[in-house]
Amino acid sequence: MTAAVPMDEEMRLALPDLTRAERQLASHILSNYPVAALGSITALAGAAGVSSPTVVRLVQKLGYKGYPDFQRALRGQVEAMLVSPLVKQARAAGAPEGHALTRFAEAVMENLEATLLQVDTAAFDAAAALLADPRRRIFAMGGRITHAIADYFVTLMKVIRPDVLLMSDMSNAWPPALLDLKPGDVMVVFDIRRYENAVLQVAEMAREQGAEIVLVTDRWVSPAGAHATHVLPCHIEAPSAWDSNVTLMVMVEALLAAVQGLTWEVTEPRMKRLEDLYTRTRFFRRYR
Repeated sequence: MTAAVPMDEEMRLALPDLTRAERQLASHILSNYPVAALGSITALAGAAGVSSPTVVRLVQKLGYKGYPDFQRALRGQVEAMLVSPLVKQARAAGAPEGHALTRFAEAVMENLEATLLQVDTAAFDAAAALLADPRRRIFAMGGRITHAIADYFVTLMKVIRPDVLLMSDMSNAWPPALLDLKPGDVMVVFDIRRYENAVLQVAEMAREQGAEIVLVTDRWVSPAGAHATHVLPCHIEAPSAWDSNVTLMVMVEALLAAVQGLTWEVTEPRMKRLEDLYTRTRFFRRYR
């Protein structure tokens, strides 16, 4: 493998050829990527429940000379994950020639294709089932940028089912919201690079209270993934100073469609009642 290939993708491609212990180790790294592999070989082996020689064998199968070589490559990719918007814009200036709209659209389509190849459909289905369960309340939150996606998710999920709450983007509103969180409730968290400490803290506290965490993140996986029940990674790179949230929006709309399908017997009359209320209040403009 080359350094240009994301290391999480290296591991996923290698999984069919690994031994049971190596697969156990790779699964642990992927579930806690990239944090799990940034420590010592002893710490990684202990956390994964395997031996240190298993760690060495795995990284060698991935094409690295040893664990130090693997870690150097990983740290290089972690640095790329956390670059600032100014650095990203400087790199974007070297994008291929052509119209900006074309370049951006091509990047988005590549992101979507890569996301569909990477996402665990079983995790997606399990997350949809949690969100469709009427016994569970749903809370959603995002970071500085992804809060808008959380808002969109909540706006439409409220049409599908009751008991859906958007957590404020003001940190002083989080403790009261967490106060009402009950075991079995679902917290949908949106967090992409540069990962926000506040999002991680809320996910951790929600998990401590027994909530199920559904994390929609980038392909490097937010540190909040350590507390997540289900992780839905998306590819977000774009020829811009900012990452693209298009794939996160696709993931949200796919989840909404899946939940709607699971709850249609309840959702259909609910939507009809809502449309009647809109009609009575003349909320939407009519052209006849």
